[in-house]
Amino acid sequence: MRVLLTGAAGFIGSRIASVARERGHDVVALDAYLPQAHGDDVAADDQVLRLDLRADRLDDVLAGVDVVSHQAAMVGNGVDAQDLPGYAGHNDLGTAELLAAMARTGVADLVLASSMVVYGDGRYDCPEHGDVPPAPRREDDLAAGRFDPRCPICGNDTDGDITWRRIGEDTPFRPRTSYAASKVAQEHYADAWCTLQDGRAIALRYHNVYGPGMPADTPYAGVAAIFRSALARGEAPRVFEDGGQVRDFVHVDDVALANVLSLERVHDHPSGVTAYNVASGQPFTIGEMAAVLARAGDGPEPVVTGEYRPFDVRHVVASPDAAVEGLGFRATVSPEDGLARLATDPLRTR
Repeated sequence: MRVLLTGAAGFIGSRIASVARERGHDVVALDAYLPQAHGDDVAADDQVLRLDLRADRLDDVLAGVDVVSHQAAMVGNGVDAQDLPGYAGHNDLGTAELLAAMARTGVADLVLASSMVVYGDGRYDCPEHGDVPPAPRREDDLAAGRFDPRCPICGNDTDGDITWRRIGEDTPFRPRTSYAASKVAQEHYADAWCTLQDGRAIALRYHNVYGPGMPADTPYAGVAAIFRSALARGEAPRVFEDGGQVRDFVHVDDVALANVLSLERVHDHPSGVTAYNVASGQPFTIGEMAAVLARAGDGPEPVVTGEYRPFDVRHVVASPDAAVEGLGFRATVSPEDGLARLATDPLRTR
């Protein structure tokens, strides 16, 4: 199978290329080598074409392609309104140009890198009102050290706290950042393309991806890389809030496998976009993650600072069940083992 892979020089894209080739697929790799991710003077890989989806015509590289793996994106938090044009210009326009070129060249199968950020704050159970989205966290609660959100209906002042629940792929979109909004837009563009072209797309909603080659000092660096870099400097990881924020950490090798399984199976999916959470299925708190890294790296114990940022999401945990059923994908690297290895894994410093 001939695969066009965008973002092929990135943390996740480069691993997808390796796994796809190991499984016998022909990979046409391209990347724009954005300075934010790769630095200003990066030496391009001779196996990766240097092309910008927004500006370069893609018809020739799509010739003979069976399926596209679209990983290219500007990522990061995007918590400033001034970031909106950048994310729209890179992620929305880049995806639209790619889909238009696929339509011109008759490529009808797509695997799209999406993200759990489309869910925003996730979902919770209220003792009185059942399944609810969380209310926005209040400044007075945060200042008093109450970091868990309240029920949007009753405020859960007297009926007990709401508790986080695993979210499935049918959870409504609630993007909170520029990056999240662009990921929602990418899924909507893909859905429109499917309708217009009778195409098939799989959107993989990655949870917190980590592993060797993870960027250490770019906007792409996540909290695991930030803690890992602190330990490398001999500093204690600084954990915001009370460290009880719950996430799902999924190893990059598992993410790559989920992508290649999707490439191999998307043609058997119905027309339209099918979404899957890509997660380990093993919830972990930020505090636990920092402690595992510190122990494995023989570094100083994490410091829980109580600092907070109102825009941060408190708990987001996915159900991995749909990916097991639809893709035959189940994560194989436990967070306990994978995060311990991250303490000594090499990171990319551009």
